[in-house]
Amino acid sequence: MTLSGEAKLLRIFTGSQDKAGQTPLYEFIVYSAKRAGLAGATVLQGVMGFGANSRVHSAKLLTLSSDLPMVIEIVDEAEKIDQFVDAIQHHLQNSTFGGMITTEKVNVIVYQPQKQKLKD
Repeated sequence: MTLSGEAKLLRIFTGSQDKAGQTPLYEFIVYSAKRAGLAGATVLQGVMGFGANSRVHSAKLLTLSSDLPMVIEIVDEAEKIDQFVDAIQHHLQNSTFGGMITTEKVNVIVYQPQKQKLKD
């Protein structure tokens, strides 16, 4: 697959404790993106944040939160991103801890697969 030039960045904000069935929501989203043939996905775990309910979630040792912020980023062609959002949006709307979905236009400069396989 090649990806270059104008594309769309999908950013999904959720909590580490949110689930899709028995699976962590962030994991469900990444595997769903892979099955949908999207270019790639990255999950970032936040150390601190708050959302619509203004409750602060923190990874500080003394105030260890049970629900840390998670951000899933996916870049692909706008049409593919829009179809994917339609397919997974209800999972975020049904999440216990809430979340947010955003998109923005991006310019892909390099999209390079691994050059050689890693040895097992």
